[in-house]
Amino acid sequence: MPQPENQPQDRPEDQPEPRSREADRAAAAARMQHQHTWVDLQVRQAMERGEFDNLPGAGKPIEGLGGEHDPDWWLKKLVERERIAVLPPSIALRKEDAELDARLDTINVEREVRREVEDFNERVIRARYSLSAGPPLITMPRDVEATVEAWRERQAARRVPRSEPAVPPRRRHWWNRR
Repeated sequence: MPQPENQPQDRPEDQPEPRSREADRAAAAARMQHQHTWVDLQVRQAMERGEFDNLPGAGKPIEGLGGEHDPDWWLKKLVERERIAVLPPSIALRKEDAELDARLDTINVEREVRREVEDFNERVIRARYSLSAGPPLITMPRDVEATVEAWRERQAARRVPRSEPAVPPRRRHWWNRR
């Protein structure tokens, strides 16, 4: 079937002509020039709808504006907002040691308990051999077998069937006082 002379033979009829890079750049530049008017329009419409009324901090000065520049301001705000406690390693390990048994009791598989205790021991040993600020490290590594055995005993104590629960006394109604 012969092609008409005004159509190229290598492009299907339904595809548009490819645009040049210059045309794309010109279109992008035109959008950028008019973007501020679109943004202004959106802000103006939101103000008319009252979406900026009664915002927290309205009419108050911006905190920290005009003060000394601190490059770590965002980190300090994050720590304050999220209440993150940054403890020295010796204190953090001491706290973790105190909470370790309770955390192990939430685990149901002995292999996972062993892994947790071994991971704790590795961190204690690493902290012992590193120079760190803060109080001295007094936390000792735990004996894995003894800790696992204590975990087993706590698990068994929870599994023991309890005697029949005590039946609470029947509550008498006001009309049955006798």
